[in-house]
Amino acid sequence: MPRPVTLFTGQWADLPLEVLAAKAASWGFDGLELACWGDHFDVASAVEDDGYCQKQRALLKRHNLSLFAISNHLAGQAVCDHIDSRHKSILPPRVWGDGDAEGVRMRAAEEMKLTARAAARLGVSVVNGFTGSSIWPLLYSFPPNTPEMIDAGYDDFAARWNPILDVFDEAGVRFALEVHPTEIAFDITSARRALEHLEYREAFGFNYDPSHFGYQGVDYVAFIDAFADRIYHTHMKDVWWSDRPAAAGVFGGHVDFGHPDRFWDFRSIGRGRIDFEEIIRALNRAGYGGPLSIEWEDGGVDREHGAREACGYIKHVDFEPSAAAFDAAFTR
Repeated sequence: MPRPVTLFTGQWADLPLEVLAAKAASWGFDGLELACWGDHFDVASAVEDDGYCQKQRALLKRHNLSLFAISNHLAGQAVCDHIDSRHKSILPPRVWGDGDAEGVRMRAAEEMKLTARAAARLGVSVVNGFTGSSIWPLLYSFPPNTPEMIDAGYDDFAARWNPILDVFDEAGVRFALEVHPTEIAFDITSARRALEHLEYREAFGFNYDPSHFGYQGVDYVAFIDAFADRIYHTHMKDVWWSDRPAAAGVFGGHVDFGHPDRFWDFRSIGRGRIDFEEIIRALNRAGYGGPLSIEWEDGGVDREHGAREACGYIKHVDFEPSAAAFDAAFTR
């Protein structure tokens, strides 16, 4: 049967979950992917309050919505990052604390361990999120990076995330990194290196999102083929990039999304340049049967119109693989 189409609630955290759930159901979604902020899902309450997970599930059930995953991108970002004032705006006070950088990183790691336990209590097996990266500022190699500097960044990632992943293993939950600029993995090559530094442990895989690859020039279909057994979840999101050079290139020129100088911008599904049919074919080859979760972002389209349209688009483009060769009738 077709894969369930869900809505990631991260861009909707300004709405109470009850309000968003009613809207999502009316737009045709099969479920929600709950963000661990706003009132959508609180990991501390999930672990400390015996009735909290049941209450959140009951809310979704009232609207005939399923739940397959939760996402804690914000806390995950702080695990490996160089911490500055920007992180205060995205982290809960219990993680930010006094703002001491190493303290923030340690508390963020504990928050991700808590998230694994909360996911298990909620009854989901995947947590999506970010890892942060101590070496993202070294992306452009001038003054020249040394190989040892990059190796040290991956070593730091492994040292900080292996203890977190130990708790994921204990909880029976897997972590799915959304491969993305500013993370330890942002393309095929860096994703492979991240897996190598974790010695390919099963608790760590990927939340596949093609929108972060296309404008970079990364083969977003080849990513699925390369990591077929590590695609633990998907985000369906579109992106547009120009056929011609622009005033602000791939790095964005320090201008906001939607600025006319930009070479690329996130778009509502079907309004960018991602070939979703090829993605579905690759996911079929990979044997992926999980949700297609829409992460809706488009500064030029009303978000309710965009979410409804995106849901219909993905349901239309999804299809099951063939159970037999098309010319099987001619074989003996």
